[in-house]
Amino acid sequence: MSPTRPRPRAARALLAGFAVLVAVHLVALLVRTAAGSGSGAGALAHAAVLATKPALMPVLAGYALARGGPPLMAGALLLGCCGDTLLQIGGDLLFLLGMAAFAAGHVCYLVLFARHGTAPTRARTAAAAGAYALACATLVVLLWPGLPVDLRGPVAGYSLLLTGMAFGALRAGALAAVGGLLFLLSDSLIATGIAAWPQAPAPHFWVMLTYVAAQLALTLGLLRTAGRTVPAASAAPHPVRV
Repeated sequence: MSPTRPRPRAARALLAGFAVLVAVHLVALLVRTAAGSGSGAGALAHAAVLATKPALMPVLAGYALARGGPPLMAGALLLGCCGDTLLQIGGDLLFLLGMAAFAAGHVCYLVLFARHGTAPTRARTAAAAGAYALACATLVVLLWPGLPVDLRGPVAGYSLLLTGMAFGALRAGALAAVGGLLFLLSDSLIATGIAAWPQAPAPHFWVMLTYVAAQLALTLGLLRTAGRTVPAASAAPHPVRV
């Protein structure tokens, strides 16, 4: 699909809205942890968490479209919204469905990297592939004993796809590559919680901080790269800039 026509004013408003939502969500997570969900402040913070989490990615998707990004980029972000919502509701089945939604989003990103990215040199590709493969294998091996038996296969398969997405992000420049690594970190934090590893204080805060930073970095990196690869005949009148 072709990129959409840029709307700079709408893009600025949507990015500001995204920043506000992120701030409210992260602060609410900290308040909920500190106050406890049973207190009045904790209950209010919990309501803010539930209200803001499903809204994050649709607003970022709107920003991507307003910047003239490819519709598939918005699709990847909206699949992230599906995953966020399903994981927030909870339950084993919904966890697996949420994981599937995120996996579909990673496939969208891989297609975007292939369309708009530039392949690194062979030496860099080989070195990065080895590093990412080693990281994925190490994480799965370490997590395996602590994972519920019925989640071991899905988590291993998802980890492989997620690592592939993070590796593929190298094609879209440094900012997207940072986004891929942050996505790996965020989902690794979730996996360590499932495997009952010791957690840092306010673990949900760190999961969401790295997650929103990952999605934003991937979006901005792809917008920059897609802006350079739009064919001249179909380019929008205003270039895409970060």
